Amino acid sequence: MSGRGRTVSVKVRLLSYNVRSLRDDPHALVRVIRACAPDVVCLQEAPRFFRWRKHAADLARRTGLVTVTGGAPSCGTMILSGLRAAVERTEETTFPLVRGEHRRGLAVAGLRFGREARLSVVSCHLSLRDAERRAQGEELLERVAAFDTPAVVAGDINERPTGATFRRLAGALTDARERAPVGGEFTFPAAAPRRRIDGVFCSDGVTALSCGVPTAPDSDDLAAASDHLPVLAVLSL
Repeated sequence: MSGRGRTVSVKVRLLSYNVRSLRDDPHALVRVIRACAPDVVCLQEAPRFFRWRKHAADLARRTGLVTVTGGAPSCGTMILSGLRAAVERTEETTFPLVRGEHRRGLAVAGLRFGREARLSVVSCHLSLRDAERRAQGEELLERVAAFDTPAVVAGDINERPTGATFRRLAGALTDARERAPVGGEFTFPAAAPRRRIDGVFCSDGVTALSCGVPTAPDSDDLAAASDHLPVLAVLSL
């Protein structure tokens, strides 16, 4: 609040990005992230195996960010942030394991911007399998409903907007891309994108000012950095 009781909004730049375990061009990836100038980055397929902490820390350092939470304990979901964000809490959780499938999880952070603007951030990467993905979507929404602050969910949904889980998330929350489309729409595959399977979803208290695949980074870098394109959302708290 201001001295006269007027609500002061805070803008936050959030980037969601499946980085395919850094298996593509790491230099292009760094350039893409830096060009987006994010306050918060929600990663999927972040380093999670041998020396994963070192690789994650190196990516954060090279992009001018710090690691907040996630990695191996949350099955490759991770949150990075800039120094604008004060970290108030973190959580690393996993979904129930389905035999024959990859274990997946959530990286969660409670962040504060300025004196009073608080935001719960969730990085997610849902299953390739319909039934498992639906169950994960319901558990994700239950967690968001329990937060005591406004929230944003960002990640690889592994499903188009017409899919049941994507529609469920967009019904309970606000699909930032639908609310404020700016930039490109399709996120996969990076070299010739034709599907939107990555998204940013906002709860009450978070307004999307813009959302889409950023156009500022060099197109060659976008194609080389990962097999997904990033999603950049500008949010007002």
